[in-house]
Amino acid sequence: MSDSKSFFFGIPNKKFRPGIAWFFIVLILVCTPGEDLPEVGDWFGEISFDKFIHCGIFGMLALLFMLPVAKADLPLRSKQHWCLKIALSTAVFGFITELLQLFYIPGRSFSLLDCLADIVGGFGAWLVCHLIVSRRRLKG
Repeated sequence: MSDSKSFFFGIPNKKFRPGIAWFFIVLILVCTPGEDLPEVGDWFGEISFDKFIHCGIFGMLALLFMLPVAKADLPLRSKQHWCLKIALSTAVFGFITELLQLFYIPGRSFSLLDCLADIVGGFGAWLVCHLIVSRRRLKG
């Protein structure tokens, strides 16, 4: 591919900038030491607010990479294939961040439920993109 302004399949690099920026924001958030995190009241623990946060930030991460693919002029199978790969990559990234917290980030720990929330967020984004792609296919 000779076009230096295209990340893959002719999709311009600038379309992926929000996803790349969000990736680094998520990385900073998950690498923040436990003592630097704000204290939250007990009621947050009761509703598992942390799991909603994980689901949201990892869902947004996946969505920001999937939308340029879903909107691109690619065959339907290719769009589905790449969006699924992005969802899987988001799940793996979520697992890796939990391991980072366990071994390298003071005051943080590994949580299987956080991993599950990350996976739900990534595959929730996949579902949204699947619906977008299906709707576009029906219109066009």
